[in-house]
Amino acid sequence: MLRFLTAGESHGPALTVILEGLPSGLPILIEDISDELARRRLGFGRGPRMRLELDEVEFLGGVRHGRTLGSPVAIMIRNTEWPKWSEEMSPGLGKTASPLHQPRPGHADLVGMQKYGFDDARNVLERASARETAARVAAGALAKGLLGIIDAQVMSHVVQIGDAVADTTVRPEFEDLATIDESSVRCFDKESEEKMITTIEAAAKAGDSLGGRVEVLGYGVPPGLGSHVHWDRRIDGLLAQAMMSIQAMKAVEIGDGFEGSGLLGSTAHDEILWDDHSESYQRGSARAGGVEGGMTTGEVLIARVAMKPLATLNRPVLRTVDTQTKEETVSFRERTDVTAVPAAGVVAETMMALVVANEALRKFGGDSVEEFARNHDAFLATLKS
Repeated sequence: MLRFLTAGESHGPALTVILEGLPSGLPILIEDISDELARRRLGFGRGPRMRLELDEVEFLGGVRHGRTLGSPVAIMIRNTEWPKWSEEMSPGLGKTASPLHQPRPGHADLVGMQKYGFDDARNVLERASARETAARVAAGALAKGLLGIIDAQVMSHVVQIGDAVADTTVRPEFEDLATIDESSVRCFDKESEEKMITTIEAAAKAGDSLGGRVEVLGYGVPPGLGSHVHWDRRIDGLLAQAMMSIQAMKAVEIGDGFEGSGLLGSTAHDEILWDDHSESYQRGSARAGGVEGGMTTGEVLIARVAMKPLATLNRPVLRTVDTQTKEETVSFRERTDVTAVPAAGVVAETMMALVVANEALRKFGGDSVEEFARNHDAFLATLKS
């Protein structure tokens, strides 16, 4: 089984991630991780920090000559802005020159200060920052590589930014991912792309922020991942928890989700068909999002996740209270984006990849990628017998 742990602060010297449970022999290069991290920085509406963070990646263990060893993989992502923050964020003895006493509404600031007994919001916001997702994306690059061994792929696209909603009647295939990444808002629907850009420009002019929704798709995911026998083994539950763990996410649905709840039972379910050509069961539609009874069906895996508007605004207007004086004030402004929805899709891909890869390892096992692939192929062969 895969386990990962991240560490590091937004303006600290580096982010680190340790990923345990990968089989040996998985091909992986620094460039593979750097490419995924570059995708995370994509998107119209991002702030200047995305141009400054170069995400310098280094393997610290678990990889030799471009392949995993079966031991934990340790990755470090250096913060290129660390020299500017080395005194403020020093792990040594010291004292900040300007503690933050104006917690930002919508952030972890105030509750984190209350929980851990801090009088400086920076002790909370540095770790709560979505910068942490860079470490997750690094781990996700390896999970995607493992899924590639069994011809499974994960991708995402933006379906809404603000009130601009994309036409989703045509769902992209994995081969469309490069085209999606070329879009400045990572939207597959070109007509909606222009509406999203206009919406972002208007919010930027007003000093405001925008949220939205992304759809994450898993192609080639084999049937039988997850389980119906325990509540914490259901793959839809695992996906929902993973998606909701991403900073600023407020809702998730599998398949038709909320829309499906308003349908009649006679139209809400995917009929089961037999295909003689492929000698396999198929579903007549994708309303269930590739999950039935807490298990993958072998159809495309579909999850949508909703991101709230970013809580740090370029025009501070949200009221708060100074924790020292208890007087009303406005929240302080940390460097921010107008929207981070396009990047959120890349992070959501990561979380789906990590969940699916973990369940694939649980199902098929194997200490090497060769053994993992053999077990997967043998299972699929039984489905045709």
